[in-house]
Amino acid sequence: MDYDSTGVPLYIRTKDLRECPKRRVPCHWHDDLELIYIWEGRMRYCINDSHIVLRENDTLLVNARQLHYSYPYAEKECRFSCVRFHPSLFVENKLLREKYITPILEKGEPQYVHFHSSQILGREISELMRQIVGCKDSAETAYEMEAVAVMHTLWCRFLRYQELFADEPDREPGEARNDNDDLEIQKQMITFIHRHYAENLSIEDIAVSARVSQVRCRRIFKQYLRQTPLQFLNAYRLEVSGNLLRDTDQTVMEIGERCGYRHKNHFAKAFSKCYGCTPREYRKKYQY
Repeated sequence: MDYDSTGVPLYIRTKDLRECPKRRVPCHWHDDLELIYIWEGRMRYCINDSHIVLRENDTLLVNARQLHYSYPYAEKECRFSCVRFHPSLFVENKLLREKYITPILEKGEPQYVHFHSSQILGREISELMRQIVGCKDSAETAYEMEAVAVMHTLWCRFLRYQELFADEPDREPGEARNDNDDLEIQKQMITFIHRHYAENLSIEDIAVSARVSQVRCRRIFKQYLRQTPLQFLNAYRLEVSGNLLRDTDQTVMEIGERCGYRHKNHFAKAFSKCYGCTPREYRKKYQY
């Protein structure tokens, strides 16, 4: 997991959707909690089979282990910040953790919370998000501790918003939803692709990884991601290649091969179609 500092499970990054392949953040899931804040524009965000629109100054909290991805609203630009953190960053006290954090994680409910900028609570959450991102931007000594302190405050505001749980039926920790099978299968297939994307994968390989038929594999991808399995595979390869172009000094040929492209021209063509520029132009524009 690409955290900002080794050993500190915290990731804070601000970016534009146009930096992503086809201006889309590919579907993924993780054990982390995730916060999304919209600085400019709008974004369509999908969590499992729910689809929402995030507007300027909105904040989204995504619970751990949920499938999620995003793409532009009406093909417009969008600048946003992503704050991802492992629950282990929260309270060391066992009693506080078991009372205020563990129940949310074990139930997996709510799957997400959309804090609207038009609401008083939403505006308060927005200010807290700006503080968290500001901690990273300042990069002062111990900025991580300051950011986590603000995140504790944000979590308290979330817990006090009791209306979020009013319509949710009680379930024992770990009890699955009735429609959870396909979601778990989708997670297995995504995890397989994330681990083996550099290999010469077929739809059969992806389906076998979750012990389902190719027909069911295609149906699940269409239901949750609105993509075919191979479209998702190629999008993920291009996302990884963009990250490597920005963050490493590896050659374009090395990056293409590492991301599953055996021919240089095939990689260059796929990358240009996705990002609107060549790999070298992308590196020159976005490399830090």
